[in-house]
Amino acid sequence: MAASESASKKHYSERIVPFAAGDGRELNLINVRGETAPKKGPVILVHGAGVRANIFRAPVEEDFVDALVDAGYDVWLENWRASIEFPPNLWTLDQAALYDHPQAVKTILNETGADTLKAVIHCQGSTSFTMSAMAGLVPEVTTIVSNAVSLNPVVPSWSTFKLNYFLPVVKMLTRYLNPHWGVEAPNFSAKLITLFVNLTHHECNNAVCKQVSFTYGSGFPALWSHENLNEKTHEWLKEEFAAVPLRFFDQILRCIKRGNLVSVEGFKELPADFAEDGPKTDARFAFFAGKNNLCFLPESQEKAYSYFSEIRKDYHTLHVLPNYGHLDVFMGKNAARDTFPLMIAELDR
Repeated sequence: MAASESASKKHYSERIVPFAAGDGRELNLINVRGETAPKKGPVILVHGAGVRANIFRAPVEEDFVDALVDAGYDVWLENWRASIEFPPNLWTLDQAALYDHPQAVKTILNETGADTLKAVIHCQGSTSFTMSAMAGLVPEVTTIVSNAVSLNPVVPSWSTFKLNYFLPVVKMLTRYLNPHWGVEAPNFSAKLITLFVNLTHHECNNAVCKQVSFTYGSGFPALWSHENLNEKTHEWLKEEFAAVPLRFFDQILRCIKRGNLVSVEGFKELPADFAEDGPKTDARFAFFAGKNNLCFLPESQEKAYSYFSEIRKDYHTLHVLPNYGHLDVFMGKNAARDTFPLMIAELDR
């Protein structure tokens, strides 16, 4: 796994800790520590769909891992089954919620001897980890910093249209979408989709950036503002996106139509409707949303904050970040100044 530019300038100890998910799938955690022992407890970072743990380590002057290490945290990055570190698989949020995140938490606690930990969760790492928490499967997690979406996915109208009308067509061609097809399209279906993307997206010359926007949202681009990324990050992201199963989009569409997270596989450990069942967790949530997010609208986190605050007033928090979107919250060239201090303050509370 490629380290970020900032990591190469700092003396970190890093180790990969393999663990088996509840269904036996081989996954891993990356533990990052600075030159001095961490003063604070462990924090788990959970990436989104079709990326990997490395997404928190963009080539900026100070990335999110740097900021957490400097703040004294013992940092653990989870590569769950949606990670592009592993072969593509037809995962669902249910599988991640039941099998991956609880085992990752247990592994960290076993490795560190800690009784509790905190979490920073993003996008589909956030929805699936929220499912774990609400189902009572990660009771050791005390604070959850959630970015972009959690209980209530709300997307732009164009994204809803694509999910309803483009998705069935794409499913006739392939079981996966892969933004890396912008660099290398291995078959006819990949070439056809790449041609369509290139005909409809003219926001930049980065073919992967354009494919990401087609795959994950509305807008040109959808997951960040170009002005928030430095040139190295815009180039680096070409290797940070790969296959995502269309099976996942079927589930997220059902959640969007319902207005909140629903399970699809019938596991007895997970509620059919998470909002109806209510949360089986005492964790405090800090909800973050980029005001310009064109993947999941800020309303997603505003609704989740309202839901949790009705259950327990004056406990949870909400931050809507001006001039930020989806992933530039973590990858932005000025995120160390604009967003990281807010997240670390929530972890410190």
